[in-house]
Formats: sequence, structure tokens, C-alpha cells
Amino acid sequence: MLLFTALALFGPHRDLPTILLLSGLGAFQLLEPRLRLSSIKGSIASFAVKLVLCYLLIGWTDGISSRYYWVLFLPVISAATTLNLIGTLLASVLASGAYLSFLYFLGPDQFLPPSEYPELAMRGLILLVIGFLTQQLAEANRLAAQEAKIAAEQLAVANRHLREAEATVRRSERLAALGQLSAGLAHEIRNPLSTIKTSAEMLAQNVPSDNGLAHEMAGFISSEVDRTNSLVTRFLDFARPLSVRLEKTDLTQLIDRAVSDIEKHSPPLDVTIYKNYAPDIPPFRLDGQLMERVVYNLLLNAAQASPAQGTVTVKTRQFNSTVEIAVIDRGPGIEPKHLENIFNPFFTTKPTGVGLGLAIVSKIVDEHGGKITVESEPGEGSVFRVYLPFREDGR
Repeated sequence: MLLFTALALFGPHRDLPTILLLSGLGAFQLLEPRLRLSSIKGSIASFAVKLVLCYLLIGWTDGISSRYYWVLFLPVISAATTLNLIGTLLASVLASGAYLSFLYFLGPDQFLPPSEYPELAMRGLILLVIGFLTQQLAEANRLAAQEAKIAAEQLAVANRHLREAEATVRRSERLAALGQLSAGLAHEIRNPLSTIKTSAEMLAQNVPSDNGLAHEMAGFISSEVDRTNSLVTRFLDFARPLSVRLEKTDLTQLIDRAVSDIEKHSPPLDVTIYKNYAPDIPPFRLDGQLMERVVYNLLLNAAQASPAQGTVTVKTRQFNSTVEIAVIDRGPGIEPKHLENIFNPFFTTKPTGVGLGLAIVSKIVDEHGGKITVESEPGEGSVFRVYLPFREDGR
């Protein structure tokens, strides 16, 4: 604004056409960013408008001898900031040719002394130099911006992985602490449970047969002891160190056995399980018994979360050196606030759940050197993905 105001007020030409042309060029220069002319077509249109205004200004103010020849820098620089090198060179040649074309309009009584021609050549050449240097600078800035964007994306990915790693460490610490606690409690509880059950059985054998209430109470005691003992067993399964025995195992057969167990579940589960196996996954090294338990637990959770006559899909695929097992349900999904806690022991949203199933699943997957993730949207269902390292040999 200061530049074009100074030219209008103090320039060598202060007549109305010159002021109007300067004002139009300045106004377009100021409005150009708001016109969103950053595309290739927009850049060409912007260059053309500025070149026409500059050409009219130079033509009105003495043509080839105009002291405003330098305004041609504006269209050349604008083109250089948005076009590639070839486009910039073409724009510079057009601007230089437009300026030198005023030689054609010199009358028979007008001529330039030979000493002026080197100056004219330099004026034409400087437009090429300005365009080239500006384009190189703009290209360097674009590359720097792109590198900064890539670095920012990589940093965001690294931060996400760091947060996931921190969550895994926190979960592992909680698992270790609760595992030790549950192991100690389980051993202390089992002995009195055994005594209670034995006493209940002796009571049932020694009370008169016509004492129905006593027999009923003894039966309740025995069944509740069995249920508590089963819970203690699950605590111990979670707490004790896993001994993973890696053997070449056919993943398809492993999942088929887990699906068959789900279909025999009592009470029956009113869901249909679809299998979508990748046909090209060869047998690889894993603990078949433990991994079958992982798939069974995931299928059981998916089936219990599904609506009546719902569907559950189990998929497999291999990419690079990883095998993925995905269990997909169309149930109510998991609330976002619960996603971080679902693999923690004793966390459950089921009225009768204990909260050890997914904790044991996570532990088994970790012992295989794998990873388990969950994607869930409330009302849309959940997807549990198990990633296992593909091992064909003993490594």
C-alpha cells in the first residue's frame, strides 16, 4: 500500500490514467490472496491480469523508455511462487518479450542510440533471473514445508505409540500386582473351601433322609463351594506364569475347534458365526492350546454381546511377518471411557462377570510376543484384533 501510494503521489507520472493503473495494480496485488488463486489456472489468470496492467502502465508512460519497467517484477514473482520451473521461465520470457515489444512502436523519428541496447538487454534478462531465483526459493520453501508436515505426522504417530506403550506398561504393572494378590488369596481360600465342601457332604450323609431342608442346605453349600473353587482356579490361571510351548500349528483348525466349542455352549448362544479365513497361511509356531483359549474367549464375549439371532465373524489374514485374527460382532459396542480398562483384571461390565477373560487373553497374547487391539463404536459393535508374529522356525 505504501509503495503504490508513493508512486501515485511522487512518481514521475501523476496523471489520472497512470494513477488509475497503479491503483488497479495495487488493489489486485492486495486482493489476490483473498481471491484464492493458488491453483495452476488461478496462477495463470493472476499472471495475465498483472501483465496486462503492467503493459498498459508502461505503454502509457513512455513505452520502452518508461521508468516503470520494473513493475514487471510483480507478475514474474507471482508466477514463480506458484508455478514450476518451466512455467516460471515461460512467464519470465512473456514478461521480457512484452517489455521489448515496445521497440516495435517506436516511430521513424524515434530511435535509441546503440549505447542503450545493452541496458535493454539487461532489463529483459533480469526478469529471467528474478523469476528463476524466486522459483527456486519458493520450491525450497515448499519442500521445507512438506518435510515439516511429514515430521509432524511422524511425531504424532510416535506420540500415539508412546501413549499406547505407557498404557501397556501401566496395564502390565496392574496385572503383576493383582496377579500376586490373587495368587496369595487363592491359596489361602482353597483350604477352607475344601473343608467346607467335605463338611457339607458329611452333613448330607448323616442327616435323616426325611430332613429335606438339611439336604437342600447341604446341596447349596456344595454347589456354591464348587462355584467359588472355579473362580479361584481362574484366579490362579491368571496369576501363575504361563509356559508357552511353541509348535507348528494350523491356525484354521485351531479356530475351528474354538468355534465348535462355542456352538456347543450351554446354554446355547443364539448367534451365527461366519468364518473368513485367509487360505494361504501355512502352519506356524504358537501354543495351540493357549491360543485356542484366546479365540474361544473372544468369540464367547462377541456372542454374548450380540443381539438374538446376531452374527459374529472371525477373520484371518497375513501381512509381512504378522498373522492377524479378527473377531467382529454387531453388538452395542464399548463405551470410550471403558476401552483402556477392558484388559485389566476384574474389570467387567457384565452383571455376573468376573473380569478375568480379557486379562488372560491379553496375557497369553503378550507371552507370544503379539499384540491385541480393540476398535469399538457404541451402537455399532466391536472388533478385537490379535496380531501374532509369524514363526516358521524356532526363532
